[in-house]
Amino acid sequence: MADVLPLVEARLRTALGEPDARAAVTFLGTDRIEVLRFSDGDVVRYATLGMSAQPMADPTAVLADPVKGPRAELVLSVRRGVADTDKVLRPLAVLAASPQVEGVVVAPGASLDVGGPLWPGAPFTSVLVAESGGLVEDLELDAPADPVRFLPLLPMTANEAAWKRVHGAQALQERWLTQGTDLRDPVRRSVSLN
Repeated sequence: MADVLPLVEARLRTALGEPDARAAVTFLGTDRIEVLRFSDGDVVRYATLGMSAQPMADPTAVLADPVKGPRAELVLSVRRGVADTDKVLRPLAVLAASPQVEGVVVAPGASLDVGGPLWPGAPFTSVLVAESGGLVEDLELDAPADPVRFLPLLPMTANEAAWKRVHGAQALQERWLTQGTDLRDPVRRSVSLN
């Protein structure tokens, strides 16, 4: 099967425009992960490139299928100029490498934790993985390969992450929606969880 990364980058460029910056991170024993930055007015978007090179494998499978299996890239959108969000590049690359390093399958509804602030002073150490298909349309690949999904990441405070573990992703998203939470605000406070 042809290398999917040029197709993935082309889809990102079609949806988000030309990247104005890119950085690459390589972790021992993993493929290179790039993070591309796209500016759109007062919003900056960070998208991974490299996570979808291989399908994510079920950690309980004896042998990983080299073609079949879910593929994804991660997209984070935040307001520009409020915080030093460019420091999110390494944490995003860590999250994108987690299927190779830890054997996890990243899917909507999952929580991903980086163990520290997403950027300096950020009130978030984890993200909620949202449904694909909104900002960047899924990329269909030749059968039998699964499509590449572009999964939005929604930063969560520690309280929100704990509440989500008890009540579920859908309940947290409904709480955000009913309280008019600006999920792109890089310094927002935790939503009221009473």
